[in-house]
Amino acid sequence: MKDQPLRTTVIGSYPFPSWLEFASQHLDRFGSDEIVELQEDAVIVAIHDQVTAGLDVITDGEQTRLDFNLSFYGYLDGLGPPEPPRRNFGPPAHDQRGKYPIGGELSAPRGLGVVAEFERLRRLAPANVTLKASIPGPYTLSGRLLPNRMYPDRFAITEALIPIVRQELMDLVAAGCQEITVDEPSMSCYGYREDTSRFVGIFNRTVEPVVGKCWLSTHLCFGNFKGRAVGKRQYAPLFPDFLNLAVDEIHVEMASREFSELQIISTIAERKKVAVGIIDVKSYFIEPPEEVAMRVRRCLEFVSPEKLSLAPDCGLSQTARWAARRKLQNMVKGVRQVREELNLK
Repeated sequence: MKDQPLRTTVIGSYPFPSWLEFASQHLDRFGSDEIVELQEDAVIVAIHDQVTAGLDVITDGEQTRLDFNLSFYGYLDGLGPPEPPRRNFGPPAHDQRGKYPIGGELSAPRGLGVVAEFERLRRLAPANVTLKASIPGPYTLSGRLLPNRMYPDRFAITEALIPIVRQELMDLVAAGCQEITVDEPSMSCYGYREDTSRFVGIFNRTVEPVVGKCWLSTHLCFGNFKGRAVGKRQYAPLFPDFLNLAVDEIHVEMASREFSELQIISTIAERKKVAVGIIDVKSYFIEPPEEVAMRVRRCLEFVSPEKLSLAPDCGLSQTARWAARRKLQNMVKGVRQVREELNLK
């Protein structure tokens, strides 16, 4: 499946059904068996929507995570209770999210929960689709943790998280997971002001034990908290260093940026396969299949079909489900149009 021309994929997250949004805010009213049932039902919903759309690659929609980063902190020992957000009202922004103080040595004796997510997905998904697991990389995972004497800055926290993420990746592969995305949007958000070669070193040390043992990709975007970006939206500062990331495929968001810097996918394709975000998850414009097909053709000016996958810009968790469902359906239809034009299977 990795060699399929113009394969359709997703990043990781999918919107919660409304009932799960409600339940996640009132978990104290549910028993433990009921919570397990909620999680399983939500994954079934996410699988249904993705399979109905006709995607080549699906995920569990991250339905059992309450937040891209914060849900993982529940697995970490050494954290104190979160500080209150600096702001509760007004336009959405990252200062509406609290940060966690570190009170001891960081560890994850129970793992990070991604293996259980994958095993649930494998049990519930049909046999004819490729399954993908996603996990945040250590630099992104460090973003809501506060430095202290033991970990004096973000890079020190990141170093403590590397073996934790590395172990989860190894456990995923051991469990039979054949495709993994290591999400590092914080690296792409702050690459313009940080040492990009240092980022590459962090990433490669994290994934080293699983390189060549699974299909490995990374997702580079500029943030999508409540549909808002957070970083400088420019890929140029990341390259050429990021060509040295030890992955098979690099995903970049393009639709929300009006395909600015699209030519960079040609540079990526010299060393890797490339997945292009052609669906804008921050907009409620539902891209018609004809528009999707036009965007695919634009990408093909820079990359051959065998090296190109198509996806939304980011995870869909910040997009209403009715729109996410239609966007995925139209994405697949548009890609199929181009496949037929090129006589691709």
